[in-house]
Amino acid sequence: MSAETPSTASSTSFTSKSRTPTDRPGDDFASPLPPRSRFAWCITGSGHYLDESIALAARLPALDLFLSDAAEEVLPIYKMPLDELRPRFAPGFRLVRDKTASAVPVGMLYDDVYHTVVIAPATSNTVAKCVVGISDTLPTNMFAQAGKLGIPGIVFACDTEPVVVTKSPHDWVTLRPRRVELDNVERLREIDFCEVVCSPAELEAALQRRLDALSLAWTTSSS
Repeated sequence: MSAETPSTASSTSFTSKSRTPTDRPGDDFASPLPPRSRFAWCITGSGHYLDESIALAARLPALDLFLSDAAEEVLPIYKMPLDELRPRFAPGFRLVRDKTASAVPVGMLYDDVYHTVVIAPATSNTVAKCVVGISDTLPTNMFAQAGKLGIPGIVFACDTEPVVVTKSPHDWVTLRPRRVELDNVERLREIDFCEVVCSPAELEAALQRRLDALSLAWTTSSS
């Protein structure tokens, strides 16, 4: 069954610490998970270094993807339909979609499933919401609740320089972020338990530090 089928990804049952909103009888994760054993990687509606972000995510051990509604729209545009994502990840990978008004999957943070929350790439809209404490998407809810629980977060912000060259679905484009976007990135750096990165290289380095702190390793060579 594909990762995006409603019976798998949009279930809202959440009954105990041993089950998650994506579990069904017979699923790989129907049994209890080790505490704080997984990465939660959130994707927003940005195509900025999306390929590179997904490639890094696919190299991490024990990872689940959390998609905003905007991410679901953008991924196919960048030739990454949902049914092709699962084979790119290690066994046990789960795809969690933004299908509940109260962001039910965030409860897995309270159940000690995740040790790290990553948002990569993060749109300027997501960054602004994180800065002012708005939590109305799955990624922004994950970010806010992780911070409240003291769970480290890594955010790959898109609009970080006066001139940003980014890949659109059909071509490369040059953007000039406004002062408000640049200021929000600086404000995000001041948020507790949040590390802001501005390039794929910085993202990889931040992930390496997190892996080292957890005594973990990439699933494939990081060279």
